[in-house]
Amino acid sequence: MKVERVKYVIWAKDMERCVEFYSTVFGADVIKKNDHIAELLIENAIIGIHRGGEGKRTWTGMSFQVTDVIIGAREIIGAGGKLNKEPEPEDNEPPHLAMCEDTEGNQIMLTRDRS
Repeated sequence: MKVERVKYVIWAKDMERCVEFYSTVFGADVIKKNDHIAELLIENAIIGIHRGGEGKRTWTGMSFQVTDVIIGAREIIGAGGKLNKEPEPEDNEPPHLAMCEDTEGNQIMLTRDRS
């Protein structure tokens, strides 16, 4: 089998609002959009946002590595998302994890490189 591409699909009650969130916060480029789904490119990853979600809190497993999770968490909130757990310092280092939600209740993580 030849894989052409891999994408991760999430659901959105309001697809337009969700596309705007990922475009604003993560600089996503919209590479495809129709009445049912939008595909966004963030770095080398494709996220599909499918219309028809219920707006319920859903764990996605998506993690975005950023340089500063505190600043990133503020940007999530500024774009209409939520912060589920304040980033906390660990082992005398700056925070490396922020648990967040997008505008549609999809839970995501912000992480910082710890190497």
